[in-house]
Amino acid sequence: MKSYLITDPSYYGTTPDNLESALDVVYSHNLPEFAVFRDKQTSDYPTLAQTFITISREYKIPRVLLHGDYRLASTLDADGVHLTSSQQNDIAAAKRSGLYVIISTHTHEEAFEAQKLGADAITYSPIFPSPNKGEPKGLEDLKEIVAKIEIPIFALGGITTEEQIKAVEECGVYGFASIRYFI
Repeated sequence: MKSYLITDPSYYGTTPDNLESALDVVYSHNLPEFAVFRDKQTSDYPTLAQTFITISREYKIPRVLLHGDYRLASTLDADGVHLTSSQQNDIAAAKRSGLYVIISTHTHEEAFEAQKLGADAITYSPIFPSPNKGEPKGLEDLKEIVAKIEIPIFALGGITTEEQIKAVEECGVYGFASIRYFI
């Protein structure tokens, strides 16, 4: 099962030096197959994104993505982009840019639409309780969506333990995504 690291500035800092130090610690313990730089607050996203890409490449992370901005992902030579659930209209443009596209989904309808529009993979969330993310979907709902969707699904939301990873793996997902698991 694939692992997908998602950054958050509260854990990775807000400067290039803090980000580099945090990534060095995280990557020295756990090398995910996918990693995305996500920081919705910074005024200097391009600089931090470049630092993230550089460090992730040094650790040979197979798929390095940026969050939300497919144009910047293409410009900085990231492997892909992780779009928000409100960015379904950007899937085609991101694909034309040669990017691997993951998009966030929270309902079966969003998942079907993402598949129809050509996304390479989706995150489906929240599976378990997660701060400020609403009512968890649970494992039964995750099993249902896995049975219906043909593209890879990353379970996301509240995944912080090996037991939770095993539980989502048993649902048949392609992988799991997490912020806090990797810290």
